[in-house]
Amino acid sequence: MRPVIRVYLYDENGERFFGEGPLRLLHAVEETGSLRSAAQSMEMAYTKALHLLRRAEAVLGFAFTRRTIGGRVLTDEAKEFMQRYESYRDECVRTDKERFARYFADEK
Repeated sequence: MRPVIRVYLYDENGERFFGEGPLRLLHAVEETGSLRSAAQSMEMAYTKALHLLRRAEAVLGFAFTRRTIGGRVLTDEAKEFMQRYESYRDECVRTDKERFARYFADEK
C-alpha cells in the first residue's frame, strides 16, 4: 500500500496555515458563491471556515474573498494562489511518487 501524499504550507513560526482543506473550501466558495454554503457543503462550522480563511489571509497578506450583492466571490489573488498551490502540490506528488518508486520498486 502506498502512502497518501499531503502538501501543507507553513508560516515562519512553523504553524500550518494552508493545505487541502482550505483549498477545497475555496473551491466550494467559488461553486456556491457563499462561505456559509461552502462550509455547510463540507459539513464544517461557519466559524471554522472563516478562521481557516482569515488565518491564511493574515499570513499571505491578501484577501481570498470579497462580498458581492449575491454573496462572496474569490479575489483574483486567491485564484492565482490556488493555481500556484495546485501546481506546487502536483509537482510534490509527482516527485514523491518517483522517490517512493526508487526505494520501494519491488514492493506491491
